[in-house]
Amino acid sequence: MFKAFYNRFFVALCNTCLTALDQQNAYNHWQCLAGSIWNNEPGVQVLSYRILYSYKEKEWANEIMSSVELDEGVVNWALYPYQAKESHKDSNGTDLVNGDTVVLTQNLNVKGTNFTAPKGTIVRRIRLVPDNTEQIEGKINEQTIVILTKYVGNRNNGYGLRVNCI
Repeated sequence: MFKAFYNRFFVALCNTCLTALDQQNAYNHWQCLAGSIWNNEPGVQVLSYRILYSYKEKEWANEIMSSVELDEGVVNWALYPYQAKESHKDSNGTDLVNGDTVVLTQNLNVKGTNFTAPKGTIVRRIRLVPDNTEQIEGKINEQTIVILTKYVGNRNNGYGLRVNCI
């Protein structure tokens, strides 16, 4: 018997189950989850749902997942590794991070000011806008402005080496 620590919960797995976790074609073994998904322990429910979800293209796995009504928090916990995290991307699709240096890819009229930021302007130490992946903040002419990510290119995309300022 092997005990796996699963996010504050211990889930006991037999050696056969432990071996099957690493095998892509062990789907026949996991039909036993039709019983364990009904367990009262959230850790067991999450592990069962996660394994079943990895076989979601199989009819039997979909039947088991739809046969039980799990708490929304348990389902979210189970699906967390499968959810793609949204990120800020520049005009070329490269991920942006706080502190990056970017270059404007076109002239931008800066609203609320009397200047235009020309194409090629370097914006250092950007900050990502947390609730909007299409916006970053940066300083141009000593003014902090919001810039749309589709109008910037990261410095490692043909503009030179990536520069991370601290």
